[in-house]
Amino acid sequence: MDVDIEFQLKKLSLKLRVDILKSIYLAKSGHPGGSLSCVDILIYLYKYVLNVHADSLKDENRDRFVLSKGHGAPALYAVLAELGFFDSSELLKLRKLGSMLQGHPNMNTTPGVDMSTGSLGQGISAACGMALGLRLNESSARVYCLLGDGELQEGQVFEAFCFAAHQKLDNLCFIVDNNGLQIDGTIEEVAGFFNLKEKFKAFGLEVLDVDGHNFSDICRAFEKAKQIKGKPSIILAKTRKGEGVYFMEGQASWHGKAPNGKEYELAVGCLREKLKELEGV
Repeated sequence: MDVDIEFQLKKLSLKLRVDILKSIYLAKSGHPGGSLSCVDILIYLYKYVLNVHADSLKDENRDRFVLSKGHGAPALYAVLAELGFFDSSELLKLRKLGSMLQGHPNMNTTPGVDMSTGSLGQGISAACGMALGLRLNESSARVYCLLGDGELQEGQVFEAFCFAAHQKLDNLCFIVDNNGLQIDGTIEEVAGFFNLKEKFKAFGLEVLDVDGHNFSDICRAFEKAKQIKGKPSIILAKTRKGEGVYFMEGQASWHGKAPNGKEYELAVGCLREKLKELEGV
């Protein structure tokens, strides 16, 4: 990856983390931990992978994206606003009555959202249907679906993996935000979930293991996913819940809790210091 592009992505990731925290703080409700862990993936996906733009939403041959872990909506909203799908002022209305930006994505109100999600496990099935439909229509468009690792405890997810592999949906790429935590603790503590890579292989998926906060890694994974033929790909992205804010990192308690005033100022201050360090100020 070009050094300047990586530098700009790192700067943008810090800016969007501030946007995410501000929207959740003002809403007094939301999911900061999982939004901060997946935003790097979403930034790269929307800027360099997805064939979709604010002015091409009605193009049937555009790529599709499904945020199956719908509680990560603040990260998706921040990226969509940054890329001009709607005005960034809408971020300040997160979860407000009448706002286009509710706690989980709504395809009927939010430009750029291809599927309403929130009930964990269902988004992946919709993504499978989209991919099969595009193939039947002989479209070259691709479908990308981001899941949480806690979400993998839903049986519907593995039924969908079976379907996708059986149908040889090589126009479908899954991404797992593998931050290792869910609302009640670690995924191992909650459900004894381990050996994800081997599980995915057993279901017939091509597995790509990456650091979900390393843009060069993310870039290589998406490029390789496009080259895979005859089966779906899945990017197992190792991430950290609350990434970027030291007191949120690796803490399950920040799964679904909005910061108070003091915590918000501390978090934003932390991110701004990181930006100064990055810029050498």
